[in-house]
Amino acid sequence: MTTGKGKKRVRNQPVFYDELKTRHNIIITPSSWLKLQKYAKKHGVSVSEFIEQWVKSLDGD
Repeated sequence: MTTGKGKKRVRNQPVFYDELKTRHNIIITPSSWLKLQKYAKKHGVSVSEFIEQWVKSLDGD
């Protein structure tokens, strides 16, 4: 994933995807949250971005 460095950020305009991200809530166990944080850090992204990339990699749609 590119960092978007040098790309001007404009409010309400997506940078990496064709659509804006919106806030959603999930409820998971503390151990699962820690595991998500660990894997996200390992890949150099936020937990939100890690989940986004994981879901986009799933087959189907």
